[in-house]
Amino acid sequence: MSTFTTSDGTDISYKDLGSGQPVVFSHGWPLNSDAWEGQLRLVAENGFRGIAHDRRGHGRSAQTWQGNTMDRYADDLAELIESLDLDDVILVGHSTGGGEVARYIGRHGTGRVAKAVLLGAVPPVMLKSDTNPEGTPIDAFDGIRAGVEADRSQFYQDLATPFYGANREGATVSQGKRDEFWLQSMQAGLKAAYDCIKQFSETDFTEDLANIDVPTLIAHGDDDQIVPIGAAALKTAQLVKDATLKVYPGAPHGLVGAFEQAFNADLLDFIRA
Repeated sequence: MSTFTTSDGTDISYKDLGSGQPVVFSHGWPLNSDAWEGQLRLVAENGFRGIAHDRRGHGRSAQTWQGNTMDRYADDLAELIESLDLDDVILVGHSTGGGEVARYIGRHGTGRVAKAVLLGAVPPVMLKSDTNPEGTPIDAFDGIRAGVEADRSQFYQDLATPFYGANREGATVSQGKRDEFWLQSMQAGLKAAYDCIKQFSETDFTEDLANIDVPTLIAHGDDDQIVPIGAAALKTAQLVKDATLKVYPGAPHGLVGAFEQAFNADLLDFIRA
């Protein structure tokens, strides 16, 4: 792992593998760059440079008290790209990381960006409202906050099951995979993890999506129990100009098994095109 320091003095850890056109990955909540290990290896072995950072407050990055906001996450991403002087970047974001990618483009434009990939991503907005009836009710997010606050260790163990669709008939998700989710989640600081819930659930990315003017792949499982596709990818695909929508039948939120293999193939095809 390497580290750089942001303009507000936060140390951010990141992985940097391979050489070639850079593919920069943003992870979901409450994980870290380890969630992208398979894809980092994949792109690095196929002539690209794979880079993934631990969001502030997560993984090996500094345990922050302040700055746990979507705007600051996007600015951290921008400062990572600038510190490495990257151009022609392919941005890939999963879940909350997809929101981070969208907000980065909304705040910093696409001058350094060649393509974008939004996988199981939270945009346009997760929270149910009069204008977003397909969204998830606030009670669900209040429940996440309560679980994290009361016993985050048990909460993360329980969350791994729907995250990977292990509660579906015929699922073959290993205990090791669920343990991996728990281990990464426990590396996130309590304050940062708690603050991030509001950011991924209530941030409205509609204007950010309208600013995306590079080729974009929107990928989502239609059995995603964490970020339901109806309020997410299906709407995002209508807001991003000339986006390509890829729906994976029966696939969960987290990359696992055949779903991960299918996404990896689509990711390679997209970044090579």
